[in-house]
Amino acid sequence: MKRIALLLAALFVVAGCSTGSDAVATGTEFNFVSPGGQTDITYEGDERQQIPEMRGDSLMEEGTELRLSSYRGEVVVLNIWGAWCPPCRVEAPQLQKVQDAYADKGVQVLGIDFRDPQRSAPQDFMRDTGLTYPSIYDPSGRSLLPLKGYPRAVVPSTIVLDKEHRVAAVFLRDLLAEDLTPLIDRLLAEKS
Repeated sequence: MKRIALLLAALFVVAGCSTGSDAVATGTEFNFVSPGGQTDITYEGDERQQIPEMRGDSLMEEGTELRLSSYRGEVVVLNIWGAWCPPCRVEAPQLQKVQDAYADKGVQVLGIDFRDPQRSAPQDFMRDTGLTYPSIYDPSGRSLLPLKGYPRAVVPSTIVLDKEHRVAAVFLRDLLAEDLTPLIDRLLAEKS
């Protein structure tokens, strides 16, 4: 009986520490939760949380480190992709459209090439498709580890950051440029 009482007490303590089913956990750093299994999740101003620094070796320029913090003050479309992923290959030209349309307005598309064991396939894909936005080369997904709770198995996926690099939206599916433009326009109109 004493063991059952201790077990119940422990369960109440754990339940009291959980974050519930909200899309944002408490705290200042982003902790991903997908309420009800949603694939399109948006966060309004005070719900937004800071994303940790993302960095890694450049896919196209070996020996050069790419850092999210290099795009301070810009809206960032962070896309997780792989050359092995058919939806990613369809989505990439759409992201290039976003890059082309918004580069001079303070928007940066930044890719994270994930699970490509050799650089040559994603490099060839980027060259053949005419992609000019940078990508972090991250075959192991190491750069994604700071994203608490983020489903690394979902590829492609996209995280859109506001100018302060707080998470404004997460898309756990492939996108068209038209899916992103209304959100980007709204984020660009926000005052920092």
